[in-house]
Parts: sequence; structure tokens; C-alpha cells
Amino acid sequence: MDDHPIVPIFQGAGKPKTKEAFEPGLEFRILGPLEVQMNGQGLTVGGPRQRAVLSALLLSANQVVSCDSLIEKVWNGRPPRTARTQVAICIATLRKVFRGAGWDEETITTATPGYMLSLAGHSLDSLRFEQLVARATEWTAEDRPAEAAAALREALALWRGPALGGVYTPFAETEAARLDEQRMLAVEQQMALRLQLGEHQALLGELQALVGACPLRDRLRYYLMLAQYRSGRRAEALTTFRDGMRHSIEEIGLELSAELQSLHDSILRDEFPQLAVPGIAAPQRDRPQPVPCQLPESDAYFIGRSREQWLMDDALLSDSPQLPSPIAYITGSPGIGKTSLAVNWAHRSAHRFPDGQLFADLRQDRTLDVLHQFLRRLGAEGPLPMDVPEAAERYRAMLEGKRVLVVLDQASSYEGLRHLLPGRGECRVIITGRADLDELLQKYCALRLRIGPLSDEESREVLTSVLRDSRAEESPRATRQLGALCGHTPPALRAAAAKLLTKQHWRVSDLVRRLERSTDRLAELSIGEDSLRARLDRSVRELNPLAAGAYRELSRLDGADFGAAQAAKVLGTDQLDAEDLIETLVDAQLLEVVGRGLSGEMRYRWQELVRLHAFHSLCAAPGLANCVG
Repeated sequence: MDDHPIVPIFQGAGKPKTKEAFEPGLEFRILGPLEVQMNGQGLTVGGPRQRAVLSALLLSANQVVSCDSLIEKVWNGRPPRTARTQVAICIATLRKVFRGAGWDEETITTATPGYMLSLAGHSLDSLRFEQLVARATEWTAEDRPAEAAAALREALALWRGPALGGVYTPFAETEAARLDEQRMLAVEQQMALRLQLGEHQALLGELQALVGACPLRDRLRYYLMLAQYRSGRRAEALTTFRDGMRHSIEEIGLELSAELQSLHDSILRDEFPQLAVPGIAAPQRDRPQPVPCQLPESDAYFIGRSREQWLMDDALLSDSPQLPSPIAYITGSPGIGKTSLAVNWAHRSAHRFPDGQLFADLRQDRTLDVLHQFLRRLGAEGPLPMDVPEAAERYRAMLEGKRVLVVLDQASSYEGLRHLLPGRGECRVIITGRADLDELLQKYCALRLRIGPLSDEESREVLTSVLRDSRAEESPRATRQLGALCGHTPPALRAAAAKLLTKQHWRVSDLVRRLERSTDRLAELSIGEDSLRARLDRSVRELNPLAAGAYRELSRLDGADFGAAQAAKVLGTDQLDAEDLIETLVDAQLLEVVGRGLSGEMRYRWQELVRLHAFHSLCAAPGLANCVG
């Protein structure tokens, strides 16, 4: 459980405090009159319709709200014919207000079938309130009343009046009533905690005011009677009971609860009630923690990489705790098998990580989404922090003392993964990607593994494992040729084997002849959405335009290797600019460094299938349809 103290974001009646982890953004406030602030300055939200639209989006923050739902909420079932247009105008006006305040990023996005308000970089007081109440509930269950009471005090300080003030629609009234009930439950929980802490005399005035305002809330009356009795005011406690009984019978025709009547009888007999306070959960110290197991399935045709696995064993399976947690970074060209190696090793070593295994594809998910996913898998309950550093702090706290393997696939930058690193302790991390991640290697003692193509023997094993017959064994020469034509890369080898699998009458040499004659060998060796061609397409899309152009043009150089002087002639640039573009392609794992030539100049080369992809891209460019390789 997270032992770190809550860092206050709000103080007093909602005034913001400085918080390093919170980037300056928009402050949305609905726990009182609807307000939006930026850097302490209030923004003019607009008329009733805009306030209603903003309220509806805030109440479903980070979720898509359909246009039909917005229309229903704003006009309560009686919309005009121009309702959709008016909603669109409200959205456009709100965006203009936010941009005018200095926030250039899109806060309200259009998302089928409506709109979504993203809280990334912003704050919402109702969300913070829920987070603090959830934290207080956790601490109460852990028998930490002082911390729980402090969290509730901070939560209640966010309220500035009745919720959603100034928004006059039925849906807002319903939501305001729900939020106000949450506030009262938090008040009751705080009163119970403070009584448990022995603050009965200090509470008398607050409880009397609360009971006067809410005479039918039995729990508050119970707490007032208990505080009065413990403060030596036995007669007042009995009077409080009698007043409550009379009011309850007159208003709703019911007597007070059995719990209150039992307390009344104990006070009447002068039996000092036990310190246990209704509303306080029993400590749950032995609650079993979930063990996450997020690893994707192993590659059924994973072959080889024994040296790399031995190095990973040596780096990651040490029994002595290391500071920070050891990291293995697997890099290499697209389709070379980085993820397969990481996942296979993770499955083979899973028993060494009894507290679980976490996995994330960083190509698909934002850092905050991954943190939320990891926190839920680790057992976090209630609302989660919407601020990345705060979520990362809680994530690291939940990993403390545990031995968890974290696999971060397809990393493209250190910034995108630094909040996902466990920090200190028994955890271990595997990262895959094509970027250099210099900052990672500078700050951590990471093992960097650059994996290359498979060997002839490993390629033959891949073909045999997919084919499940003797064709690859019967034609060793043709099998070696096929491996070379596939660039000894796993996706191409599996695609070739799949072709042979569907053509049982073909020999390996038949496919070799077909590939040698093909004008687009890469197309022949690409099957499915995750083919080698698709992976290379994604890699090129990630390049800047100059580097992508150089990638295509340099494919004209199809010799064994080349230097920057040759590249400069093809690119039409000076040698220094050519070197910069080449190094960008090297960093993206699209070109390989061979070494230095006799003149001392650095030499580079293509992997054959990567060059074919680049040349095909060049020929597909406008005006170059008839280029010759």
C-alpha cells in the first residue's frame, strides 16, 4: 500500500498550492459554483448552454460524450432543430476560451460520436476529492486514523458551496445532489475518525451545527451524543436524543435507529461507550495482494538467441538487490525479433518473479494509460491520479519490496518510459526498441543487446518448425539460399515457410527460384498486418521528412557497403549533411555500421530486405514508377 503522504494541491476554499509534479494547466471546479481558472485567473465560461455543455463533459472527463447525450442534458428532452449546431458552437467557444487563456493544446477533442474533455495536464476538484476520500478509506482500513482524517480534511477543503452552482439544468441538479451526498459521507467519516482520535471536545460545535442543518442524519446525531457524553455533558447527550426522536416522528413518522437507541440506553445507565466508533472499518492487514501476469503469449516459433539469453540471465537474475533495478535494453532493426526475445525470456524466467509480470506496448498507449493499467494490476483501488509524476510515485510505492518483472515493448524515447521504471529494489526491467536511448544508458547500468539476423542453422530451424516436414532438411543448399533471400529475419522466414506450407507440391528450390525472379521479393515475404513490410512502413513513418527521403534515395547504393562521400553524391548534399542523415538512419536501425575503410572513412551497409523496401518506396514515388534497381 502507498505509504507516501498526500501532496496537497488545494488549500483553504480551493486556492491552489504549488506542486512540482503538477504542470500549469486549467483548473476546473465544480464543487461549488462552476469555475475555470488558469494561473489563478478566472476564465469567463459563457452563458447557460456553454456552462451546461462544459459541466456534462467534466462529469464524464476522459470519456467520449455523444452529441445526442449533450443535447438531452442541455435541453432536457425538448431540443430545437438547431441543437447539434448550437452544441458545436458551444464547443468551439469553449476551445477559444481555453486557447485565449494560453493553453494551446486541444482540451476538448472531437471523437465519434461526440466530444471528449481530456484532463491531461489539468485538474478537476471533484476528481481530487474522490482520490483523497479513497486514500482516506485505505488508511482507515489500515488503522491509520490520523493520516485518514488529514486526507478528508484536505478533501472537504475543496468545497466552496453547493456543487455545480450556476448550472440550471435537471441533470446538473441530479449530479449536484450526488456530489453533495458524497460530501456528507466524507464529513461523517471525518467526524468518526476525529472521535477515534479523542477530539470529542473540539468537535462539539461542528457537530451541533451539522445536526442542526441535517437533523435526519442519524450518524451525525450519534457522533454528537458520543462527543457530548465523553465531554462530561451527559444531560445534553440525552436531550440531543430526545430532540432527535421528536423531530424524526414529526417529520417522517419513524423512531430513531436501533443504534442510536442503544447508545441512549448506555448513556442513561452511565456505561462509558467503547472507543469503537460506527463508520470505522476494521483493519484489513492481511488482505491478499493480486499477482499480475500480463505477458503476451510466447512466439511459438522462437528459435536461437542463446547468447543473448545467457547475457540477460547474468544481468537480470542476480539474487542480490541492486540500486537501481537492473535493465536489459534489446534493440535491432524492424522485424529482427526484439519482442520475441523479450517475451520468451520473460516466460522462461517468470518463476523468478513471484510478485508478477507487467507488460506494455508503448507504441499504442500513453504513459498515463500504462501507469493506470499497471496500478490496477497491482491492486490499486478507487480513483487513480491523473498527473503522470503522481501516478508514477504511487506505482513505485506499490512495487516497493516486491520482485516484479516489467517488460516495456517498442520504446521510442527515454521521456516516454522514464516514469515506468521501478527505481530501486528487487524488480527487473526489459525494454525493446530501435532508438538509442542515450539518457537511459547514461543514468542506468543497462545491458544493451543489439540483435542481428539469425544464423544459417537458426534460419533452417525456423523453416523446419513451421513446415513440420522434411523439405528443409532434404535440400540443405536451397534452404541456405532461402534463408539468405529472407535476410535471416524471423517474419520473412515464417512467411516463406507459410507459402511452402500451403503449396505441399513445392520443393524449397521452387520457392527460391520464384523469389530470385520476383520484382518485389518483399511482397512475396510479407503476410498479415505484422509483416516485415508493415514494420518497415511504420519505421519510415516515424522518420523526419529529410531522413525518409534519404532512406529512399540511398537505396540506389546496392553495393556491399558505402561511405558518406558516395551518399553525398546520391543525395545531392555535402558530406557532413550526408553523414548526419546516415546516422539518423543508423539510429533508427535501418542502416548498419560496417566499420572504417582503408582511408579511415566510416562505412555503412543495408540489410538486403530493408534496401529492397527503401528502393520499392523510391520507385513508388511520383514520377519514378519505372525506376530500375
